[in-house]
Amino acid sequence: MLNRNQEKGSWLTISRMVGELAKAGWISREDALDLNRLFRLRGADEPDIHPIVWLSGKHIKSTRSPYEELTSERLTRLLADIAQLPYLRIDPLKIDVDAVTDVLSKAYAMRYRILPVEVSDDHVVFATAEPFNREWVGELRGVLNREIRCVVANPLDISRYQEEFFGISHSLRSMRKGENAQPSAINNVEALVELGRSGKLDANDRHIVSIVDWLLNYAFEQRASDIHIEPRREEGQIRFRIDGDLHIVYEMPTTILIAITSRIKALGRMDVVEKRRPQDGRVKTKAPNGKEVELRLSTMPTAFGEKMVMRIFDPQVLVSDLGELGFSRKDSELWTEMTRRTHGIILVTGPTGSGKTTTLYSTLKSLYRPERNICTIEDPIEMVEPEFNQMQVNHAIGLDFASGVKTLLRQDPDIIMVGEIRDMETAHMAIQASLTGHLVLCTLHTNDSVSAVTRLMDIGVPPYLINATLIGVVAQRLVRKLCVHCKQPVATDESIWRALTYPWEIKAPTHLHQGKGCLECRNTGFMGRIGIHEILPISTRMRGLIKGEAANDELRELALKQGMEPLRISGARKVGMGITTVSEVLRVTPDQDQL
Repeated sequence: MLNRNQEKGSWLTISRMVGELAKAGWISREDALDLNRLFRLRGADEPDIHPIVWLSGKHIKSTRSPYEELTSERLTRLLADIAQLPYLRIDPLKIDVDAVTDVLSKAYAMRYRILPVEVSDDHVVFATAEPFNREWVGELRGVLNREIRCVVANPLDISRYQEEFFGISHSLRSMRKGENAQPSAINNVEALVELGRSGKLDANDRHIVSIVDWLLNYAFEQRASDIHIEPRREEGQIRFRIDGDLHIVYEMPTTILIAITSRIKALGRMDVVEKRRPQDGRVKTKAPNGKEVELRLSTMPTAFGEKMVMRIFDPQVLVSDLGELGFSRKDSELWTEMTRRTHGIILVTGPTGSGKTTTLYSTLKSLYRPERNICTIEDPIEMVEPEFNQMQVNHAIGLDFASGVKTLLRQDPDIIMVGEIRDMETAHMAIQASLTGHLVLCTLHTNDSVSAVTRLMDIGVPPYLINATLIGVVAQRLVRKLCVHCKQPVATDESIWRALTYPWEIKAPTHLHQGKGCLECRNTGFMGRIGIHEILPISTRMRGLIKGEAANDELRELALKQGMEPLRISGARKVGMGITTVSEVLRVTPDQDQL
């Protein structure tokens, strides 16, 4: 590492950065004098610290509008303007790690505080935190025989990704050379896996450990909900699902993916040797910020080896405020009223990945009291909650949903959650539980709330039992939220609005919103997801129709007359509030003609 006090040359210095900020009016002359004086007094203790890192640690407020704190990211943007170079926020999902780490050594990159971020046949793009030091440009141009382009990036990001990119590249190259042995087994059922600190592995496992650690850390940082490890004939893929869409993260030889899968299977206490049948497992770990995170593992045999999916469950997503889940005020009141009942059945419907688990767990968490016994039967247990008594289905020993509910009834429960009603036997046991004075929450796969009633009839539940037990049904979907950093108003297209709200007469808002795309949302225009809901309380008139075994259309017509808002109208209200877009709501909600 170069000593900034001894080898100034073209390196960025504190005094130069402070001078440029003062010259551009971002800080006052008085602030500049104070900062230079402070660095002369204390800077000797940190000779190698980058000026942007040092200045951001002083929490200086800008003297120019919008008068915000000069963070490392803001200072980096200003440095890019000063150097008249493009600014880049490094997105690891868009970088070919193999290619960029092949153009130079880690030592050379660290020496000049540079990081290759894009490689092509005719040029290489380097991110730098030292835009005035160009002595390396000529050297690399001659060695690589390609054009060198420079962008300015945050020095903290450059330092971090130097370690991660070159570390993962080294591990992959070592694996390709066959230096890694098969991963060793870990027998602790729910041991807390400290990323990068597992002391139970042999030395020969170090490369796979490094790759798995990198993979999980990236997933947590990128807000991924699922990790897909998919073998192919030669090059397999690792993909992350972020805000509902899959993104390719890395491509690597299938042989390495198989070793990664074996390592994760060992952590999840799965049979590492068995590759011919599907398996399930779970791992509890910690994210880089210290939060505990649970991973649900699932493998499936394919033509080229085992495919693994890891679903990430963050306990922090469980909330007590229904508004955070997307419930409107009216829906919150209806849902709260239904869940306050002491007995009966409440159904939550929607396809896989529609947020049913989060809604149910958040509701159960809000209902928990020390004087209540909350029991669940799930397949598998999605998130382990210490306040609940959770049981997992195990078909190998004859423990299915129906027998699980029968067992729970002997455990003096107050509230029971049934993971899913799949057959008549499970439905019958859930109904028996509600008839004997328990509140039962279940999930069911239907397109909308009204269809849940006819689905129960289809699987053989007598209408009189539905009448006696069903409190209400909630259908839900998840829509992507517009990025708060780049959303902007656009003129309302009346025809698109009518397509969303037809046949309901809802006045179009004066303007809608659209995500322009920015660095924060990876130019997608969306960041995060929120629920839209259709709530059907079972009224006295509705029970009369159910008793008469009415068709789906009749039940839906009555529900709408009684004020039920369909999923699309719930979505339209969020469109009007600037939370999401018309196309996003149309994408996830069923067409009215299909109901």
